[in-house]
Amino acid sequence: MRILGIDYGNKRVGIAVSDALGWTAQPLTTLKQHGHQELLVELRQYIEKYDVEKIIVGMPYNMDGSRGKRAEITQAFINFLKNNLEIPVEIQDERLTTSQAENILLEADLSRSRRKDVIDKLAAALILQSYLDLNN
Repeated sequence: MRILGIDYGNKRVGIAVSDALGWTAQPLTTLKQHGHQELLVELRQYIEKYDVEKIIVGMPYNMDGSRGKRAEITQAFINFLKNNLEIPVEIQDERLTTSQAENILLEADLSRSRRKDVIDKLAAALILQSYLDLNN
């Protein structure tokens, strides 16, 4: 069973996918943020291509565990997905995944522009891997 991981952002949406056994997450792509309907069309293509059976969306909780404005925006997107897809959509805590992704890319000595190109899909992979680790 493959699972799709999503790092939902204001400008970009990172996408990752698990292997068929659900053990590892691989960064897949970064989509430009241009509205829920357009994202849904693109996500359906990945769902079909990879035979995805579940979606995990990173929830940007505050450090104290509360939900702020960004979490409410993400929850609206999750609700949209749940209402428009036939597969389960679940939440995974994403606190610190973007900074963790940034550190990984800095250690890899990627340029600033190259980091910008890959950080969102790497964050999606970290979110998905966290979910896989907790549920395997």
